[in-house]
Amino acid sequence: MTERERNLIEALANAKAPSGFEDETVDIMRRALSDCCDFSRDGLNNLYIRRRRNSGDKPVLMLDAHSDEVGFMVHSIRENGTLRIVGLGGWNRATLPGAGVLVRNRHGDWIPGCIAAKPPHFMSAEEKARGGAVEYRDLALDIGATSKAEAEEAFGIRIGEPVVPATRFSADAKNGLLFGKAFDCRIGCAAMAEVLRTVAEEDLTVDVIGSLSSQEEVGERGAKAAVNRIRPDIAIVFEGCPADDTFTEPYAIQTRLKGGPMLRFMDVSVITNPRYQRFALDLAAREGIAAQASVREGGGNDAAVIQALGGAPAVVLGIPVRYIHTPSCIASAFDYDETVKLALAIIRALDASQIERF
Repeated sequence: MTERERNLIEALANAKAPSGFEDETVDIMRRALSDCCDFSRDGLNNLYIRRRRNSGDKPVLMLDAHSDEVGFMVHSIRENGTLRIVGLGGWNRATLPGAGVLVRNRHGDWIPGCIAAKPPHFMSAEEKARGGAVEYRDLALDIGATSKAEAEEAFGIRIGEPVVPATRFSADAKNGLLFGKAFDCRIGCAAMAEVLRTVAEEDLTVDVIGSLSSQEEVGERGAKAAVNRIRPDIAIVFEGCPADDTFTEPYAIQTRLKGGPMLRFMDVSVITNPRYQRFALDLAAREGIAAQASVREGGGNDAAVIQALGGAPAVVLGIPVRYIHTPSCIASAFDYDETVKLALAIIRALDASQIERF
């Protein structure tokens, strides 16, 4: 991982861009690739990134990474000045009480606050037994206001505004570790950017178009529009995927940190094209690239709609992330590097006849 890549991951992880509010991610990616790619954007805030050396007469390879993160939206303001929130995406809600957050106000400023955690001194026996409130209707976002009027007038709060964790990126360079929020899928966005930069001037047997897709965390909505725009023949989906190596029985661990990208045979949304999947895994083995495979019993990703709506075979290169969909995550620089290597190897091995065999 170069300093440029680490800086991009940091900027993307710190971006405040939950589902429906992806502007910061889009702007960062546009700046990062402005010297080597062309761009267009649609009404869902999907960013299309085109390699300038595309010929227009070769099979189209779609690279996809989603720009949104799990977050919240302000539902309403209570009379005591605290805010009721709803989730944008599938949070592990047990991790939310006590988390620091930022809420955007009517002026575009991000106001600090925390998700209220009732002190145990005031909990009933039932509340103590279930570890405090974990239903959205029971949570309160506290910005320090003492009344609804103060929240609205002094703090500029209004309903419909986004909320994100206040977690900031940091790195342990010695051990190759990355800490922060939103690695699902900002670390995948960074990997896609590096791949697009690397192949920008290469002679390829496919045309490459990147899709920075919006609203994945609320149902792969952006990718549905992107498939219709790009009309790919084949796809690689970059993801930040849940690592399972700190809580799963050893025999069942399939997504360990520092094990390389995870390629899933299935999750609840998709069965990936098995011929393409085996091709990618065999290629990784031949090239000495670390990779791991999984059969997932949960989760979903943009490959589902790329295959179902576009009919294009897809594989998912998932960079393992510990404690995904919580305010604090851990990822590995090694896994990022191996993901970039494998994506490049796949791109360079694809041509029309190979795609036909999938």
